[in-house]
Parts: sequence; C-alpha cells; structure tokens
Amino acid sequence: MLLIDCPYCKEKLPELEFEYAGQAHIARPEHPAEQSDAEWRDYLFIRSNVRGDHAEQWRHTHGCGRYFNAVRNTVSDKFIATYEIGQPRPTVTKEGEERDEQLES
Repeated sequence: MLLIDCPYCKEKLPELEFEYAGQAHIARPEHPAEQSDAEWRDYLFIRSNVRGDHAEQWRHTHGCGRYFNAVRNTVSDKFIATYEIGQPRPTVTKEGEERDEQLES
C-alpha cells in the first residue's frame, strides 16, 4: 500500500484517502486576454511527462480536503516530499531525500 504524508494533517495515510490533481506550479498567464489560442492550449493541456522526480498537486479528499504539492518519482512511485500550496518546491538530493534550505541557513 502506498502511504502519502498530508502536510496539513501531519499524518501518513493510505493512497485511497487522496486524489491526484495534476502537475504542480502551473502559473496562470498574467494577461489572459492577450494570449493566443495556441498559448491557451499550452496552458490548459500541455503538461510535463517526466521520467523521475515530478512536482504534482494532490488533494486529501477523505480528510482535511485541502490541496497540497508533492514531489513523486514516476518510476518508483515513491513520494519524496509533500509540502503546502504556495511553498516553493523543495530541493531534492540524488538519494531522493528532501533538503530544507531554510533549516540549513
């Protein structure tokens, strides 16, 4: 069973409690009216399909109901880090461990 750590509830819970919500850190265009159809297509539909560590959004559906971001390895399906929406993506070492820049300073 895959366990996911909710950064709001501070608990590791089964995957069945959560739902995938797409790629993380997709910025909405600042001036939507100035976007071409091709730029809107890219914003709405084109996403990265990386092999390895990937930033994703998840929702704790059967818990707090909040959205959060996660770094997950798409090859091993292992969650490397989870963090609150609005926080920057954590730096991940080659061994797949989260490194908190703020604590190291």
